Amino acid sequence: MALTDLPLDQLRAFRPEVAEPDDFDQFWSRTLSESRALAGDPAVRSVNGPITEVVVEDLTFTGFAGEPIHGWIIRPRTATALPAVVEYIGYNGGRGAPSDHLKWAASGYVHVVMDTRGQGSGWGSGGRTPDPHGSDPAVAGFMTRGISHPDGYFYRRVFTDAVLLIDAVKTLPFVDPARIAVTGVSQGGGISLAAAGLHAGVRAVLPDVPYLCHFRRSATIATQFPFREIERYLSVHRDRVDAVFDTLSYFDGVNFARRIVAPALFSVALMDDIVPPSGVFAAFNHCASSDAEIEVYEFNGHEGGQAVQWARQADWLLGRI
Repeated sequence: MALTDLPLDQLRAFRPEVAEPDDFDQFWSRTLSESRALAGDPAVRSVNGPITEVVVEDLTFTGFAGEPIHGWIIRPRTATALPAVVEYIGYNGGRGAPSDHLKWAASGYVHVVMDTRGQGSGWGSGGRTPDPHGSDPAVAGFMTRGISHPDGYFYRRVFTDAVLLIDAVKTLPFVDPARIAVTGVSQGGGISLAAAGLHAGVRAVLPDVPYLCHFRRSATIATQFPFREIERYLSVHRDRVDAVFDTLSYFDGVNFARRIVAPALFSVALMDDIVPPSGVFAAFNHCASSDAEIEVYEFNGHEGGQAVQWARQADWLLGRI
């Protein structure tokens, strides 16, 4: 592999102007209030299986438009209110199996894993949450579903699910509601930026090689999918460039980062051909937090730091939640 973007010294100074709609905050306030008005109590069900040293539970909560979203809770066997780590999943992965998610619980946290609606069939052990909404004509994948208008865009539903999951987690009796962190890899990292930018209850955010940042640049320089779904769509719908990027500006990780005041630990890989490093640095350099760091993996692709980064996250999170 080779470097896929700007040199590191230029990336550290890369703070571009990224389009932000005048009604960005109003759009998200309206979106969240509409779905919160339909929210019910989360349902938690014990799960029997071979894992015995931590508690495994099936979670169902209400997300966008009051629709049921599934997840896992994996937690230590203690009744004490504990800090929680909420995790969002990478592109077209599902919540998988509980055995995929043991590290945070083994470290003393309540670990909550959200199943991404409509996804879960591209890798891993699958998901079980449908997305019951249709779409205008779109490219295969999720990046252009509903892209003709912000109200119908796929990630409006996903980001709303992510925020309402935090609402649900705060009500769980074994969680300290004042100590909630959000995290995720790739798409999950992008979702964590949205959640932290939209929910004041997030006390730390750990976006790992985050996707969904600086759409305008990333869609033109990424050499691999899924950003290329946008390129493919616009190569056919040649008259829709401005409208598409107007929609995407409501979902850009840079605009959520501008609203994040909680401590933040990013990561980026400089040989990443899926998520351009400049998109990650655009979000990081716009992050409003006074306690923000970025871990740089100079010789890695989209896999980033993997277990090394998780150990860095666990060490960094101590004392922050």
